[in-house]
Amino acid sequence: MIALTLGEIAAVTGGRLVNSDGSETVTGGVEYDSRKVGPGGLFVAFAGEKADGHDFAPAVVAGGATGVLGTRDAGVPGVVVTDQLDALAKLAREVVGRLPELTVVGLTGSSGKTTTKDYLGQLLSRLGPTVAPAGSLNNELGFPYTVLQADEKTRFLVLEMGARGVGHIRYLTDIAQPSIGVVLNVGAAHLGEFGSVEGTALAKGELVEALPPSGVAVLNADDALVLGMAARTGARVLQVGEAETADLRATDVVVDSSGRASYVLKFGVERKNVRLGVAGRHQVANSLAAAAVALTAGMALDDLVTALGEVGIVSGRRMDVFERPDGVTVIDDSYNANPSSTAAALHALAAMGAGRRTTAVLGYMAELGEHEVPGHAEVGRLAAELGVDRLIAVAENARPILDGAAEVGAWRGTARFAADQAAAIEILQTDLHADEVVLVKGSRYRTWDVADWLRRSEEV
Repeated sequence: MIALTLGEIAAVTGGRLVNSDGSETVTGGVEYDSRKVGPGGLFVAFAGEKADGHDFAPAVVAGGATGVLGTRDAGVPGVVVTDQLDALAKLAREVVGRLPELTVVGLTGSSGKTTTKDYLGQLLSRLGPTVAPAGSLNNELGFPYTVLQADEKTRFLVLEMGARGVGHIRYLTDIAQPSIGVVLNVGAAHLGEFGSVEGTALAKGELVEALPPSGVAVLNADDALVLGMAARTGARVLQVGEAETADLRATDVVVDSSGRASYVLKFGVERKNVRLGVAGRHQVANSLAAAAVALTAGMALDDLVTALGEVGIVSGRRMDVFERPDGVTVIDDSYNANPSSTAAALHALAAMGAGRRTTAVLGYMAELGEHEVPGHAEVGRLAAELGVDRLIAVAENARPILDGAAEVGAWRGTARFAADQAAAIEILQTDLHADEVVLVKGSRYRTWDVADWLRRSEEV
């Protein structure tokens, strides 16, 4: 973060100075985990269900932190506010306002946000200092936390934007207005909260509405709901995708036996061959979106093509492919799941598993509301249609996956139900072939134990 005194922080947040004359200067980072606060840092103290951050404040300051931002006097220099999230939002807005040379990139979509953000971080860092931290820091806490990592040296700030309803992205763009906005797709994620894909599109489109007339909206030309957002912005629109209308287009897509895609990149009169180093055909769309931002930011096309072949997975549990000593290939895509992202992962499994035994360990997909049962059944049908050899559904609320697979009469694979992750691990432990490719996918935490067991077994 840029250097700010506690007095300035109090003025920006509307807070009250305690145990301080306001002259102490925050020169380090802003952290809400007391274990991560470094010298000169600002500790944001939250009161949780199991622990109250204010209780750790004295030790944090004794360890070198400048002060504490919290809702009560912790007996050390700090600023007391009524709401820490509101205070962080105000502080982040102030920081962006003091960095006029900063280019803010906003990114949203139903799936692929974090992976594309990681690509952007790797591409843009070739042009200048870039903030694009690993993980999904896309909510009311993670978003300003990311913003506050920018300082006077930062040239690019890449911000992932999540939403659980209309108005959420607008709230985030009010904190840090992007000059480049990317909308990847509109899918079935969070249907229980949005009600429909149209409702999802309404919320996601708030990103392009926030762009200034001088800005650029990068829109997926292969998604009609995303492309329809062009009418909601005064910014220049750059279409990306495989559609003929795309300004930045991929053609002649080929996926190799390792699941990595190659394609011809068309941009104006230019034609370039791109070979991605990450698994999954759906990475073509993600790479195009990232490429459009990099070109907008000034990267030369030849440099971009080279860079696209070198970007990799940064955030964990997202299409993380590893080989075990026993020959088993594992696709750990277990961080989160919705019908769209699970479909993409299943297609990757089918491509990588050609000629080998394939297993899909699929957990519950949360936040689908009334679409929960049909959403899971849809995934099961696709797995069967793709010819997955073995399908393991983890936990009772994922059972409709097996029901969907059973509807595909031509399917010759096997369906197994696991009451919990321990049961799924037992199934794998007793029947795992050396030539097997295993996909692990599910909403947060629902299949993490399975993926971790496969990785631990790899290390033994």
